[in-house]
Amino acid sequence: MPLAVTLGSASVLVAASVLAMVLAFAEKVPCRAGAWNTDVQKYQDFCYTDIYPLYYSEGLYDKQVPYSGHPVEYPVLIGGAMQAVAWLVRNVDVAIRGREFYDVTVVLLALCAVAAVLATASAAGPDRRWQALLVALSPALILNAFVNWDLIAMALTALGIAAWAARRGVWAGVLLGLAVATKFYPLVVLAALLLLCLRAGRLREFTKTFAAAAVAWLAVNVPVMIVALPGWATFYIYSKNRGADWGSVWYMFQHFNLPRLGSYQLSVLNDTSAAALVVAVAAIALLALAAPRRPRLPQLCFLLLAAFLMTNKVWSPQYVIWLVPLAVLARPRLWPYLLWQLAEIGYFLAIWAYLIFQARLSPGLPFAGYQGLSPGWYFTALAARFLTVGLLAAYVVKDILYSERDVVRAHGLDDPAGGVLDQAPDRFRIRLSWPVSAG
Repeated sequence: MPLAVTLGSASVLVAASVLAMVLAFAEKVPCRAGAWNTDVQKYQDFCYTDIYPLYYSEGLYDKQVPYSGHPVEYPVLIGGAMQAVAWLVRNVDVAIRGREFYDVTVVLLALCAVAAVLATASAAGPDRRWQALLVALSPALILNAFVNWDLIAMALTALGIAAWAARRGVWAGVLLGLAVATKFYPLVVLAALLLLCLRAGRLREFTKTFAAAAVAWLAVNVPVMIVALPGWATFYIYSKNRGADWGSVWYMFQHFNLPRLGSYQLSVLNDTSAAALVVAVAAIALLALAAPRRPRLPQLCFLLLAAFLMTNKVWSPQYVIWLVPLAVLARPRLWPYLLWQLAEIGYFLAIWAYLIFQARLSPGLPFAGYQGLSPGWYFTALAARFLTVGLLAAYVVKDILYSERDVVRAHGLDDPAGGVLDQAPDRFRIRLSWPVSAG
Protein backbone atom coordinates (compact mmCIF):
# COMPACT_ATOMS: atom_id res chain seq x y z
CA MET A 1 0.00 0.00 0.00
CA PRO A 2 1.51 3.41 -0.94
CA LEU A 3 2.66 5.52 2.01
CA ALA A 4 0.34 8.42 1.10
CA VAL A 5 -2.67 6.09 1.22
CA THR A 6 -1.60 4.71 4.60
CA LEU A 7 -1.03 8.18 6.06
CA GLY A 8 -4.45 9.26 4.82
CA SER A 9 -6.32 6.31 6.24
CA ALA A 10 -9.01 6.98 8.82
CA SER A 11 -7.17 4.96 11.49
CA VAL A 12 -3.96 6.97 11.12
CA LEU A 13 -5.80 10.28 11.08
CA VAL A 14 -7.87 9.41 14.15
CA ALA A 15 -4.77 8.18 15.99
CA ALA A 16 -2.88 11.38 15.13
CA SER A 17 -5.81 13.52 16.23
CA VAL A 18 -6.15 11.68 19.54
CA LEU A 19 -2.41 12.01 20.16
CA ALA A 20 -2.61 15.73 19.45
CA MET A 21 -5.50 16.16 21.89
CA VAL A 22 -3.62 14.25 24.58
CA LEU A 23 -0.70 16.63 24.09
CA ALA A 24 -3.07 19.60 24.20
CA PHE A 25 -4.52 18.32 27.48
CA ALA A 26 -1.02 17.77 28.90
CA GLU A 27 -0.07 21.35 28.01
CA LYS A 28 -2.89 22.57 30.28
CA VAL A 29 -2.05 20.26 33.20
CA PRO A 30 -0.34 22.99 35.31
CA CYS A 31 -3.52 25.06 35.19
CA ARG A 32 -5.71 22.06 35.90
CA ALA A 33 -3.53 21.43 38.96
CA GLY A 34 -4.43 24.86 40.31
CA ALA A 35 -2.50 27.52 38.40
CA TRP A 36 -5.72 28.86 36.85
CA ASN A 37 -6.73 30.07 40.33
CA THR A 38 -3.78 32.46 40.49
CA ASP A 39 -3.33 35.90 38.96
CA VAL A 40 0.02 35.26 37.26
CA GLN A 41 1.04 31.60 37.44
CA LYS A 42 -1.42 30.58 34.72
CA TYR A 43 0.54 32.86 32.39
CA GLN A 44 3.93 31.79 33.71
CA ASP A 45 2.98 28.18 33.00
CA PHE A 46 1.63 29.16 29.54
CA CYS A 47 -1.50 27.13 30.21
CA TYR A 48 -4.24 29.77 30.22
CA THR A 49 -7.75 28.73 29.18
CA ASP A 50 -11.03 30.66 29.03
CA ILE A 51 -13.08 27.56 29.75
CA TYR A 52 -12.50 27.30 33.51
CA PRO A 53 -12.90 30.98 34.50
CA LEU A 54 -15.94 31.46 32.26
CA TYR A 55 -17.72 28.67 34.13
CA TYR A 56 -17.81 31.10 37.03
CA SER A 57 -17.92 34.51 35.33
CA GLU A 58 -20.82 33.48 33.05
CA GLY A 59 -22.85 32.31 36.05
CA LEU A 60 -22.89 28.64 35.03
CA TYR A 61 -21.72 27.57 38.49
CA ASP A 62 -24.81 29.29 39.91
CA LYS A 63 -27.11 27.47 37.44
CA GLN A 64 -27.73 30.64 35.44
CA VAL A 65 -28.82 29.83 31.89
CA PRO A 66 -26.82 31.56 29.12
CA TYR A 67 -28.60 34.55 27.55
CA SER A 68 -31.74 34.39 29.71
CA GLY A 69 -30.04 34.15 33.09
CA HIS A 70 -26.75 35.80 32.17
CA PRO A 71 -25.57 37.64 29.03
CA VAL A 72 -22.94 35.71 27.09
CA GLU A 73 -20.38 37.23 24.73
CA TYR A 74 -20.54 34.30 22.30
CA PRO A 75 -22.98 33.14 19.58
CA VAL A 76 -25.71 30.75 20.62
CA LEU A 77 -24.16 27.35 19.90
CA ILE A 78 -21.23 28.10 22.18
CA GLY A 79 -23.67 29.22 24.84
CA GLY A 80 -25.56 25.99 24.24
CA ALA A 81 -22.40 23.92 24.59
CA MET A 82 -21.55 25.72 27.83
CA GLN A 83 -25.02 25.06 29.22
CA ALA A 84 -25.03 21.40 28.15
CA VAL A 85 -21.72 20.68 29.88
CA ALA A 86 -22.74 22.67 32.96
CA TRP A 87 -25.86 20.49 33.18
CA LEU A 88 -23.79 17.31 32.90
CA VAL A 89 -21.56 18.29 35.85
CA ARG A 90 -24.33 19.85 37.96
CA ASN A 91 -24.20 17.10 40.61
CA VAL A 92 -20.41 17.00 40.94
CA ASP A 93 -18.89 18.15 44.23
CA VAL A 94 -18.82 21.94 44.15
CA ALA A 95 -15.13 21.94 45.12
CA ILE A 96 -14.13 20.31 41.81
CA ARG A 97 -17.09 21.20 39.61
CA GLY A 98 -15.21 23.89 37.68
CA ARG A 99 -12.42 21.44 36.88
CA GLU A 100 -14.93 18.81 35.78
CA PHE A 101 -16.64 21.40 33.58
CA TYR A 102 -13.28 21.92 31.91
CA ASP A 103 -12.63 18.17 31.56
CA VAL A 104 -15.99 17.39 29.95
CA THR A 105 -15.59 20.38 27.62
CA VAL A 106 -12.18 19.03 26.60
CA VAL A 107 -13.76 15.72 25.62
CA LEU A 108 -16.32 17.56 23.47
CA LEU A 109 -13.62 19.67 21.83
CA ALA A 110 -11.39 16.63 21.22
CA LEU A 111 -14.24 14.90 19.39
CA CYS A 112 -14.67 18.04 17.30
CA ALA A 113 -10.97 17.99 16.44
CA VAL A 114 -11.19 14.39 15.22
CA ALA A 115 -14.26 15.23 13.13
CA ALA A 116 -12.52 18.27 11.63
CA VAL A 117 -9.44 16.26 10.65
CA LEU A 118 -11.51 13.54 8.97
CA ALA A 119 -13.61 16.18 7.19
CA THR A 120 -10.45 17.92 5.95
CA ALA A 121 -9.20 14.60 4.59
CA SER A 122 -12.49 14.09 2.77
CA ALA A 123 -12.37 17.59 1.26
CA ALA A 124 -8.76 17.06 0.13
CA GLY A 125 -9.84 14.23 -2.17
CA PRO A 126 -9.07 10.49 -2.15
CA ASP A 127 -5.48 10.92 -3.37
CA ARG A 128 -4.52 13.66 -0.92
CA ARG A 129 -6.15 12.64 2.36
CA TRP A 130 -2.72 12.64 4.01
CA GLN A 131 -2.85 16.46 4.02
CA ALA A 132 -5.15 16.26 7.03
CA LEU A 133 -2.16 15.08 9.10
CA LEU A 134 -0.90 18.67 8.89
CA VAL A 135 -4.10 19.69 10.65
CA ALA A 136 -4.05 16.93 13.25
CA LEU A 137 -0.40 17.51 14.18
CA SER A 138 -0.34 21.31 13.87
CA PRO A 139 1.78 22.53 16.82
CA ALA A 140 -0.11 25.82 17.01
CA LEU A 141 -3.45 24.03 17.01
CA ILE A 142 -2.27 21.74 19.81
CA LEU A 143 -1.20 24.70 21.95
CA ASN A 144 -4.47 26.56 21.43
CA ALA A 145 -6.92 23.64 21.27
CA PHE A 146 -8.40 24.16 24.73
CA VAL A 147 -8.07 27.92 25.14
CA ASN A 148 -11.68 28.46 24.03
CA TRP A 149 -14.49 26.67 22.17
CA ASP A 150 -13.12 27.34 18.66
CA LEU A 151 -12.75 23.64 17.79
CA ILE A 152 -16.56 23.39 17.57
CA ALA A 153 -16.61 26.02 14.83
CA MET A 154 -13.64 24.42 13.11
CA ALA A 155 -15.42 21.03 13.03
CA LEU A 156 -18.69 22.42 11.68
CA THR A 157 -16.88 24.47 9.04
CA ALA A 158 -14.73 21.54 7.92
CA LEU A 159 -17.77 19.27 7.79
CA GLY A 160 -19.62 21.89 5.77
CA ILE A 161 -16.80 22.10 3.23
CA ALA A 162 -16.62 18.30 3.07
CA ALA A 163 -20.38 18.13 2.44
CA TRP A 164 -20.05 20.68 -0.36
CA ALA A 165 -17.17 18.66 -1.83
CA ALA A 166 -19.44 15.59 -1.78
CA ARG A 167 -22.09 17.62 -3.67
CA ARG A 168 -24.49 17.62 -0.76
CA GLY A 169 -25.32 21.30 -0.93
CA VAL A 170 -28.21 21.34 1.53
CA TRP A 171 -26.21 19.53 4.21
CA ALA A 172 -23.29 21.86 3.51
CA GLY A 173 -25.59 24.81 4.12
CA VAL A 174 -26.97 23.35 7.35
CA LEU A 175 -23.47 22.70 8.71
CA LEU A 176 -22.16 26.11 7.67
CA GLY A 177 -25.23 27.82 9.16
CA LEU A 178 -24.58 26.05 12.46
CA ALA A 179 -20.91 27.00 12.19
CA VAL A 180 -21.86 30.69 11.84
CA ALA A 181 -24.03 30.24 14.94
CA THR A 182 -20.84 29.19 16.74
CA LYS A 183 -18.35 31.73 15.41
CA PHE A 184 -18.90 34.27 12.66
CA TYR A 185 -15.82 33.43 10.60
CA PRO A 186 -17.46 30.60 8.54
CA LEU A 187 -19.24 33.37 6.62
CA VAL A 188 -16.06 33.50 4.52
CA VAL A 189 -16.91 30.04 3.11
CA LEU A 190 -20.31 31.27 1.96
CA ALA A 191 -18.69 34.38 0.46
CA ALA A 192 -16.18 32.23 -1.42
CA LEU A 193 -18.94 29.96 -2.69
CA LEU A 194 -20.90 32.97 -3.96
CA LEU A 195 -17.94 34.28 -5.97
CA LEU A 196 -16.99 30.90 -7.41
CA CYS A 197 -20.56 29.91 -8.23
CA LEU A 198 -21.04 33.26 -9.96
CA ARG A 199 -18.01 32.59 -12.12
CA ALA A 200 -19.07 29.00 -12.86
CA GLY A 201 -22.73 29.81 -13.43
CA ARG A 202 -23.76 27.66 -10.49
CA LEU A 203 -25.81 30.22 -8.58
CA ARG A 204 -28.76 27.85 -8.27
CA GLU A 205 -26.62 25.43 -6.24
CA PHE A 206 -25.29 28.30 -4.15
CA THR A 207 -28.81 29.58 -3.47
CA LYS A 208 -29.86 26.18 -2.12
CA THR A 209 -26.83 26.03 0.16
CA PHE A 210 -27.27 29.61 1.36
CA ALA A 211 -30.96 29.05 2.04
CA ALA A 212 -30.17 25.93 4.08
CA ALA A 213 -27.52 27.89 6.01
CA ALA A 214 -29.99 30.69 6.74
CA VAL A 215 -32.65 28.26 7.93
CA ALA A 216 -30.16 26.43 10.19
CA TRP A 217 -28.87 29.71 11.64
CA LEU A 218 -32.40 30.99 12.26
CA ALA A 219 -33.48 27.67 13.78
CA VAL A 220 -30.96 27.97 16.61
CA ASN A 221 -30.99 31.76 16.98
CA VAL A 222 -34.67 32.72 16.81
CA PRO A 223 -35.74 30.76 19.94
CA VAL A 224 -33.02 32.53 21.95
CA MET A 225 -33.96 35.89 20.43
CA ILE A 226 -37.60 35.35 21.46
CA VAL A 227 -36.79 34.26 25.01
CA ALA A 228 -33.80 36.52 25.76
CA LEU A 229 -33.23 39.19 23.12
CA PRO A 230 -30.92 41.41 25.26
CA GLY A 231 -28.76 38.41 26.19
CA TRP A 232 -28.68 37.21 22.59
CA ALA A 233 -27.64 40.66 21.37
CA THR A 234 -24.72 40.86 23.81
CA PHE A 235 -22.30 39.22 21.36
CA TYR A 236 -23.11 41.68 18.58
CA ILE A 237 -23.03 44.76 20.81
CA TYR A 238 -19.79 43.60 22.41
CA SER A 239 -18.17 43.05 19.01
CA LYS A 240 -19.17 46.51 17.81
CA ASN A 241 -18.07 48.32 20.96
CA ARG A 242 -14.83 46.39 21.46
CA GLY A 243 -11.66 48.40 21.05
CA ALA A 244 -8.37 47.29 19.53
CA ASP A 245 -7.30 44.25 21.50
CA TRP A 246 -4.33 41.93 21.87
CA GLY A 247 -3.02 40.39 18.70
CA SER A 248 -4.43 42.92 16.26
CA VAL A 249 -2.31 45.22 14.15
CA TRP A 250 -4.50 48.12 15.37
CA TYR A 251 -3.41 47.39 18.94
CA MET A 252 0.19 47.71 17.80
CA PHE A 253 -0.58 50.95 15.94
CA GLN A 254 -2.14 52.37 19.11
CA HIS A 255 0.87 51.40 21.19
CA PHE A 256 3.20 53.27 18.83
CA ASN A 257 0.74 56.19 18.46
CA LEU A 258 0.56 56.08 14.67
CA PRO A 259 -1.50 58.97 13.29
CA ARG A 260 -5.06 57.93 12.37
CA LEU A 261 -4.17 54.19 12.27
CA GLY A 262 -3.46 54.26 15.99
CA SER A 263 -6.54 56.23 16.99
CA TYR A 264 -8.17 55.25 20.28
CA GLN A 265 -11.51 56.69 19.15
CA LEU A 266 -13.84 53.74 18.64
CA SER A 267 -15.68 55.19 15.66
CA VAL A 268 -12.38 55.88 13.87
CA LEU A 269 -11.12 52.39 14.68
CA ASN A 270 -14.33 50.76 13.43
CA ASP A 271 -14.31 52.81 10.23
CA THR A 272 -10.63 52.20 9.52
CA SER A 273 -10.71 48.46 10.17
CA ALA A 274 -13.93 48.08 8.17
CA ALA A 275 -12.47 50.06 5.26
CA ALA A 276 -9.33 47.91 5.27
CA LEU A 277 -11.45 44.76 5.20
CA VAL A 278 -13.64 46.08 2.37
CA VAL A 279 -10.59 46.90 0.25
CA ALA A 280 -9.08 43.46 0.90
CA VAL A 281 -12.32 41.63 0.12
CA ALA A 282 -12.81 43.67 -3.06
CA ALA A 283 -9.31 42.74 -4.22
CA ILE A 284 -9.94 39.06 -3.47
CA ALA A 285 -13.29 39.19 -5.29
CA LEU A 286 -11.57 40.67 -8.34
CA LEU A 287 -8.97 37.91 -8.19
CA ALA A 288 -11.72 35.27 -7.96
CA LEU A 289 -13.56 36.62 -10.98
CA ALA A 290 -10.59 37.61 -13.14
CA ALA A 291 -7.83 35.05 -12.51
CA PRO A 292 -6.85 33.07 -15.65
CA ARG A 293 -8.20 29.93 -13.97
CA ARG A 294 -10.90 29.85 -11.34
CA PRO A 295 -9.41 29.58 -7.83
CA ARG A 296 -9.99 26.46 -5.81
CA LEU A 297 -12.54 26.84 -3.00
CA PRO A 298 -10.03 26.44 -0.12
CA GLN A 299 -7.72 29.02 -1.71
CA LEU A 300 -10.44 31.65 -1.74
CA CYS A 301 -11.65 30.72 1.76
CA PHE A 302 -8.13 31.05 3.12
CA LEU A 303 -7.57 34.46 1.51
CA LEU A 304 -10.87 35.83 2.80
CA LEU A 305 -10.25 34.56 6.33
CA ALA A 306 -6.66 35.84 6.34
CA ALA A 307 -7.95 39.26 5.23
CA PHE A 308 -10.52 39.24 8.02
CA LEU A 309 -7.98 38.36 10.70
CA MET A 310 -5.34 40.80 9.45
CA THR A 311 -7.81 43.71 9.51
CA ASN A 312 -9.83 42.72 12.58
CA LYS A 313 -9.82 44.60 15.89
CA VAL A 314 -8.79 41.49 17.79
CA TRP A 315 -6.70 38.46 16.84
CA SER A 316 -6.71 36.03 19.75
CA PRO A 317 -4.09 33.25 19.74
CA GLN A 318 -6.70 30.50 19.34
CA TYR A 319 -7.89 31.98 16.03
CA VAL A 320 -5.10 29.95 14.43
CA ILE A 321 -7.54 27.05 14.76
CA TRP A 322 -9.75 28.73 12.17
CA LEU A 323 -6.95 29.02 9.64
CA VAL A 324 -5.22 25.66 9.90
CA PRO A 325 -7.61 23.44 7.83
CA LEU A 326 -8.02 26.12 5.17
CA ALA A 327 -4.26 26.72 4.96
CA VAL A 328 -3.60 22.99 4.55
CA LEU A 329 -6.19 22.66 1.79
CA ALA A 330 -5.22 25.92 0.08
CA ARG A 331 -1.48 25.30 -0.12
CA PRO A 332 -0.25 21.89 1.02
CA ARG A 333 3.45 22.78 0.86
CA LEU A 334 5.60 22.36 3.93
CA TRP A 335 8.04 25.23 4.37
CA PRO A 336 5.73 28.30 4.32
CA TYR A 337 3.31 26.36 6.51
CA LEU A 338 6.04 25.53 9.03
CA LEU A 339 7.30 29.12 9.04
CA TRP A 340 3.78 30.30 9.85
CA GLN A 341 3.40 27.64 12.54
CA LEU A 342 6.63 28.81 14.17
CA ALA A 343 5.33 32.37 14.17
CA GLU A 344 2.06 31.21 15.76
CA ILE A 345 3.99 29.31 18.44
CA GLY A 346 6.05 32.42 19.06
CA TYR A 347 2.93 34.52 19.43
CA PHE A 348 1.31 31.97 21.76
CA LEU A 349 4.30 32.25 24.10
CA ALA A 350 4.60 36.01 23.66
CA ILE A 351 1.01 36.91 24.57
CA TRP A 352 1.13 35.15 27.93
CA ALA A 353 4.60 36.53 28.64
CA TYR A 354 3.37 40.03 27.77
CA LEU A 355 0.43 39.65 30.16
CA ILE A 356 2.96 38.74 32.89
CA PHE A 357 4.81 41.97 32.08
CA GLN A 358 1.52 43.89 32.29
CA ALA A 359 0.76 42.30 35.66
CA ARG A 360 4.19 43.40 36.88
CA LEU A 361 3.16 47.00 36.27
CA SER A 362 0.12 46.67 38.55
CA PRO A 363 0.74 48.29 41.96
CA GLY A 364 0.54 45.96 44.91
CA LEU A 365 0.94 42.77 42.87
CA PRO A 366 4.53 41.55 43.38
CA PHE A 367 5.23 37.99 42.32
CA ALA A 368 8.15 35.62 42.03
CA GLY A 369 9.41 33.75 38.98
CA TYR A 370 9.40 34.74 35.35
CA GLN A 371 8.76 38.47 34.97
CA GLY A 372 7.45 38.50 31.43
CA LEU A 373 8.19 39.94 28.01
CA SER A 374 8.64 43.64 27.25
CA PRO A 375 6.36 45.35 24.69
CA GLY A 376 9.12 45.46 22.07
CA TRP A 377 9.46 41.68 21.97
CA TYR A 378 5.71 41.16 22.16
CA PHE A 379 5.06 43.39 19.17
CA THR A 380 7.88 41.66 17.29
CA ALA A 381 6.02 38.37 17.76
CA LEU A 382 2.76 40.03 16.73
CA ALA A 383 4.35 41.41 13.56
CA ALA A 384 5.95 38.04 12.76
CA ARG A 385 2.57 36.32 12.88
CA PHE A 386 1.00 39.04 10.74
CA LEU A 387 3.78 38.83 8.15
CA THR A 388 3.84 35.04 7.92
CA VAL A 389 0.08 34.90 7.35
CA GLY A 390 0.57 37.60 4.72
CA LEU A 391 3.40 35.59 3.15
CA LEU A 392 1.26 32.45 3.01
CA ALA A 393 -1.56 34.48 1.45
CA ALA A 394 0.86 35.87 -1.15
CA TYR A 395 1.90 32.34 -2.11
CA VAL A 396 -1.76 31.36 -2.46
CA VAL A 397 -2.36 34.36 -4.73
CA LYS A 398 0.65 33.33 -6.83
CA ASP A 399 -0.69 29.77 -7.09
CA ILE A 400 -4.02 31.18 -8.28
CA LEU A 401 -2.47 33.42 -10.92
CA TYR A 402 -0.08 30.72 -12.12
CA SER A 403 -2.04 27.52 -11.61
CA GLU A 404 0.83 25.36 -12.86
CA ARG A 405 2.56 26.23 -9.56
CA ASP A 406 -0.39 24.92 -7.54
CA VAL A 407 0.71 21.54 -6.18
CA VAL A 408 -2.86 20.23 -6.25
CA ARG A 409 -3.50 21.17 -9.87
CA ALA A 410 -0.01 20.13 -10.91
CA HIS A 411 -1.12 16.55 -10.26
CA GLY A 412 -4.00 16.82 -12.72
CA LEU A 413 -6.75 17.71 -10.25
CA ASP A 414 -8.98 20.76 -10.48
CA ASP A 415 -10.78 21.52 -7.21
CA PRO A 416 -11.30 18.42 -5.04
CA ALA A 417 -13.19 20.46 -2.42
CA GLY A 418 -15.19 22.30 -5.07
CA GLY A 419 -18.12 19.92 -5.40
CA VAL A 420 -20.17 21.09 -8.38
CA LEU A 421 -17.38 23.56 -9.16
CA ASP A 422 -14.85 20.80 -9.77
CA GLN A 423 -14.10 20.66 -13.52
CA ALA A 424 -16.97 23.10 -14.20
CA PRO A 425 -16.42 25.54 -17.08
CA ASP A 426 -16.53 29.29 -16.53
CA ARG A 427 -19.72 31.15 -17.39
CA PHE A 428 -18.60 34.60 -16.27
CA ARG A 429 -15.14 36.08 -16.04
CA ILE A 430 -13.70 39.59 -15.87
CA ARG A 431 -11.02 39.84 -18.56
CA LEU A 432 -7.74 41.34 -17.34
CA SER A 433 -4.14 41.01 -18.46
CA TRP A 434 -1.84 39.26 -15.99
CA PRO A 435 1.97 39.14 -16.00
CA VAL A 436 3.34 36.00 -17.64
CA SER A 437 5.03 33.56 -15.28
CA ALA A 438 8.82 33.56 -15.45
CA GLY A 439 8.78 29.79 -15.16
